Amino acid sequence: MSRLDSFIRRMQAQRACLDWAARAIAGLPGDVMELGLGNGRTYDHLREALPDRAIWVFDRHIAAHPGCIPPRDRMVLGEVLETMPGFVAAHPKGMALIHADLGTGDDIANRALAAALTPFLGPVLAPGGVVVANIGFAGTGWEELPEPDGVSPGRYYLYRRPLAG
Repeated sequence: MSRLDSFIRRMQAQRACLDWAARAIAGLPGDVMELGLGNGRTYDHLREALPDRAIWVFDRHIAAHPGCIPPRDRMVLGEVLETMPGFVAAHPKGMALIHADLGTGDDIANRALAAALTPFLGPVLAPGGVVVANIGFAGTGWEELPEPDGVSPGRYYLYRRPLAG
């Protein structure tokens, strides 16, 4: 498969998973966390799909399309592992949806990043909340969910925090 075809499949999977997640949290209160602004495509998609939710965005720096930059009071700049502790302290159990689009093509580094993020994401994810990620999160206690139709296993990951706990 060409890199272009792989990119297209990844974007289709990402959109399908985000659309599924937006429906899955429809009755759940809480905000949205976007880990990795990049050029702003998924942030733009999320703000269109979830217009009544606050979307908190984390990235090292802003490199997004000008029309896809979050308001300053919803943008957390810096290394995610350094900025997350303060955010978590201020927003316990407040996220209905967490979208993590982080990492690299290095599976070992991605697993290490997921393991380092888990202690921060667990406390802010609301009971019943959903995680959509391009990297797998192991040992979280979250329920791993099946991919939406048309999404290949391992292309994207879906999790739900149990309602109790």
